[in-house]
Amino acid sequence: MSLNHQDTKTPSAETAETSQPVADLRQQVIEVLRTCYDPEIPVDIYELGLIYGIDVDPGGNVYLRMTLTSPACPVAGSLPPEVENKIKALPGVSDVRVEVLWDPPWNPTMMSEAARLTLGFF
Repeated sequence: MSLNHQDTKTPSAETAETSQPVADLRQQVIEVLRTCYDPEIPVDIYELGLIYGIDVDPGGNVYLRMTLTSPACPVAGSLPPEVENKIKALPGVSDVRVEVLWDPPWNPTMMSEAARLTLGFF
């Protein structure tokens, strides 16, 4: 499955010894994101393409860049804190920073193929 996420790199100073734990923690973050939903859309926020980037460093610090479907989204006040709290609960996470971005604006082409199929965008 091809995703249109703009996930960014892990730190370039990583050693082979730390890269696997960072990759594992990053994958756990993605799995948590797949449990977060906009209540009006039956697709998780990761597949919706609302996640613009995930950075995890060897110290367990997570920096997540995300957006919402619109600035007037009814869960604008509750969804980012939910995401932050779910990530903080993961073993190995030291700190979490969730930044909500509006550029680029979200649009349906950012959804995964699976999300587009689920929502009938084909």
